[in-house]
Amino acid sequence: MRVDAARNLTAVLRAGARLLAEDPGTSMAAIALAAGVDRTTVHRRFANREALLSAVFQAKLDSAKRVLDEARLTEAPVPVALHRYLERIIPVSREWPVNTRRMMQKDPEANARRQEQSARVDAFVRRAIDEGHLRADVDAAWARAVLDKLVDTMAHDFPGIEPPQAADLVASTFLNGLGPA
Repeated sequence: MRVDAARNLTAVLRAGARLLAEDPGTSMAAIALAAGVDRTTVHRRFANREALLSAVFQAKLDSAKRVLDEARLTEAPVPVALHRYLERIIPVSREWPVNTRRMMQKDPEANARRQEQSARVDAFVRRAIDEGHLRADVDAAWARAVLDKLVDTMAHDFPGIEPPQAADLVASTFLNGLGPA
C-alpha cells in the first residue's frame, strides 16, 4: 500500500471510530470530511458504513492484541503487568471509542478474537486474586467488570489525563479498592 493510501486509510478509520461512536448513523460523507479525504476515497475502500465499522473493529482488536502481548499479563508481576496494560489500553480506548460488543453479533471472526482477548484479561484478574493482590472473597467477574469500568471512565471521562498518570490512578483504585484489607 502506498504511504499516502495508508495515511488516508488510517485517517478514515480513526474518524470513523470517533464519529460512529458518537452517532452510529453518521454518513460516509461526514466521515470522509472529518478524515480530510474525498468521499470517493472512502467508498472505494468500503462498500458501506457496516464495512467501515467492521474495519474499525478489526483495528481496535489489533491494537488491543498488541497491548495484551506487551503487558506480559502472565509473566510480569501483577502490579507491573497491570500498569503496563492500563498505560496502553486507555489510549486504545480513546483512539477507538466504538463498542466492540455491537459488532460481535454480526462478525463471528471478530467475536472469536474479542473473546480470546477477554479470556486473557479474565485469567490475569484471576491471577491477581490467586496471588493475593485482590481480596480472595472478590468474585473474579465482578473484579473484571470493575476494571473495565475504570478503564472506560478514565479513557472517556478524563481524556486530559496522560496515560502514565491515568494508569497510576486506575491501578491504585483497582488494587486498593479491591485489594486485601
